[in-house]
Amino acid sequence: MKVLTIREPFVSLIKEGIKTIETRSFKTNYRGKLFIHASKSKVIPKNLRNPEVLDLLQDKNYKYGMIVLKCDLIDCIYMDEKFIEKIKNNKNEYLCGCYELGRYAWILKNIEILDTPINAKGQLGIWNYNKK
Repeated sequence: MKVLTIREPFVSLIKEGIKTIETRSFKTNYRGKLFIHASKSKVIPKNLRNPEVLDLLQDKNYKYGMIVLKCDLIDCIYMDEKFIEKIKNNKNEYLCGCYELGRYAWILKNIEILDTPINAKGQLGIWNYNKK
């Protein structure tokens, strides 16, 4: 299975349907089923430390080091000025990502919470998890 590691609280924001775009500095050509892994790291990047983001969450019971969601990665969009202006109209989505020229928006759909989270180490980029 293809997996993407994301830090909390962003995994929980996806889980609650608040965040449907994952912003990255790199593009991907992959489209299809994608599992979301909550990083073991408890450090939030400085540029995303916004107290308003945490206020959006109902459940702050994070599952660090676990694959917790599955979804469909349906598109990867290069961020230009027009795209960023459009996203600014969705305040919550805009708060939950790093929207800057030259970055990429990974569009997530059909988000489902796994009944049983899967303990995993995580890696950079899209990686493969193989059940042992």
